[in-house]
Amino acid sequence: MAEGRGAVDRVIDIFEVFRHGQRPLSLTELAAAARLPKSSCHVIVGTLIARGYLYSLEHPRALYPTQRLLDVAHDIVAGDPFLEHVLPRLEALRDASTETVILGKRQGERVVYLQVLDGLHSIRYSAKPGDLKPLHSSAIGKALLGAQKEVSLHDWAVGQSFPRITSGTICDPEQLVADIQRGRSAGFFQTRGENVEDVWAVAAFFRAGRETMAIGVAGPRHRMQSSIESCAQQLLTTCNLVSRQLAQTN
Repeated sequence: MAEGRGAVDRVIDIFEVFRHGQRPLSLTELAAAARLPKSSCHVIVGTLIARGYLYSLEHPRALYPTQRLLDVAHDIVAGDPFLEHVLPRLEALRDASTETVILGKRQGERVVYLQVLDGLHSIRYSAKPGDLKPLHSSAIGKALLGAQKEVSLHDWAVGQSFPRITSGTICDPEQLVADIQRGRSAGFFQTRGENVEDVWAVAAFFRAGRETMAIGVAGPRHRMQSSIESCAQQLLTTCNLVSRQLAQTN
């Protein structure tokens, strides 16, 4: 329910509405699309206008974001503690594999994508930074689970109920643990249509100081079936280079 959402959720919802609509909206349209009471929307909009994040049009009377949010986001990303070191390696991996490359880390019981570089093919796996994926059905999630100690992995899996995302999702805890153990032995982790139908992916983890992160390569099954081993080797090389580079900069 709209009334149950916090203030931050409401502000984000408003910007998400503009993201999807990509056109000026009246206060009434904005409140309806964001599922907010008009009075609450009016208060938030007033604050955003006062802070320079929205501007109003007179004819027709409507609202639209300014570039301020983009500038703030750009400045924030520019100060990222390690993306500037990792990005060239991710780009090289994308170019070598020609598939979509993703950097992610664990956020509670999900994976959050920190960076996504689209593959070079017209038909490719598409995602966005900030996307959240289940641990059990994503290759990056499996890699991050595989980075744990054996006992921690088993303790985590016990009593878990894993939702079925696709027909290929591994939902049984014992089967999932066994699959992650196979990945640990191989040095990389795989999904075969477990998070998105007909998308295969490989992932591996690396350490960045006290942080554990993972890189994934994902693409359609018809290409990944024949290239998964080469993608995995390119991936492992990249993770090794990134880990060494970050160790030198810390």
